[in-house]
Amino acid sequence: MNKIITISRQYGSGGREIGAKIAQRFGIPFYDNELITRAAKESGYSEAAFANAETKATNSLLYSIAMGMSAYGNQEVGFGHLSLDDRIYLAQSDVIKKVAEEGPCVIVGRCADYILKDRDDVVHLFVYADMDFRKERAIRIDNVAPDKVEEIITKKDKRRANYYNYHSGEKWGKATNYHMSINSSFVGIDNTVDCLINFLERL
Repeated sequence: MNKIITISRQYGSGGREIGAKIAQRFGIPFYDNELITRAAKESGYSEAAFANAETKATNSLLYSIAMGMSAYGNQEVGFGHLSLDDRIYLAQSDVIKKVAEEGPCVIVGRCADYILKDRDDVVHLFVYADMDFRKERAIRIDNVAPDKVEEIITKKDKRRANYYNYHSGEKWGKATNYHMSINSSFVGIDNTVDCLINFLERL
């Protein structure tokens, strides 16, 4: 495998697990929380700040305000006026670009597909799943309370979408932003991995 693979995913779809298994099958590095740690060490910001960056937003207007944007999307000019979250995004972007330069790898989340959009050696994947499948995984793997699970799934997806939409100007989950979108609940996690491996091997 001589490609860089980015994976965007709905919460509970198993996207991170799928990404890790693809990386293991190809014997290439896998970056998720590891990316946060590396970015934190290189930038001097706390790991907690990076961990929170992708999951802060509750709605796009409030997120834009929190990010230092006006209601019309105009950002104050000058690096000195960048918000903490914008600085974190830039630091994270630098790390994503560096690991891509180092060779084939799998990168989950963090707007990696947008950050690497100008490279011709990157394959962008999106993993989604039916709600019942996602609820079962959230309860079983993340110990989410059954009576809160649907609310939490919806909130996490909204935060991921707002983060992505704000930084990229694109729509999170839109099929044309990815080379392949796949429903992991339709065939299961391991079969999804097999399908994607088969796809990637033919590139």
